[in-house]
Amino acid sequence: MITLALSKGRIFEETLPLLKAAGIEVLEDPETSRKLILTTNQPNVRVLVVRATDVPTYVQYGGADLGITGRDTLLEHGSDGLYQPLDLQIAKCRISVAVRSDFDYATAVKKGSRLTVATKYVAISRDFFAAKGVHVDLIKLYGSMELAPLVGMADAIVDLVSTGNTLKANQLVEVERIMDISSRLVVNQAALKLKQAPIRKIIDAFAAAIGQ
Repeated sequence: MITLALSKGRIFEETLPLLKAAGIEVLEDPETSRKLILTTNQPNVRVLVVRATDVPTYVQYGGADLGITGRDTLLEHGSDGLYQPLDLQIAKCRISVAVRSDFDYATAVKKGSRLTVATKYVAISRDFFAAKGVHVDLIKLYGSMELAPLVGMADAIVDLVSTGNTLKANQLVEVERIMDISSRLVVNQAALKLKQAPIRKIIDAFAAAIGQ
């Protein structure tokens, strides 16, 4: 049995064509089914529906043989023991710094002011601002990041940005792009040795589908 860990939403939707290229079709919709283990048209392949941040953990500890997760998750939560054969170029977005439109970010950074930053990407934010020599106090939030500057809790946020519409709707502006993000295929190294042929077949089909 080959087990693939996926999260609901954009990654799941954009993975479906890649699975189809590998001859795999998921038989249930995770948005309507309450099941956490979904069957496919291949009796030896199943899909686990897990939180995006848990995908690397399931793969690392053998709960899944393969998984698909964002580069942001791998950087923030670690990728020890994971083989990363492919950047799948799906679920593209970026991690950026954003502030209220009336906040003078450039001057604050130039003067060496201590900034308060709200984010769920604590490790990525810490490394980014440390490299710039900017002192920051980090507040960890798990959602609705845009609220923090609006209620005076933070000077800036570090968050995923796709279209930028959510920022605009909340009178925030993107002031720095930290990195571009896309989703990666991750593989359990022990599973790759034990189930080499079926896993390699999936990797090769994905690679062909994205032109690599």
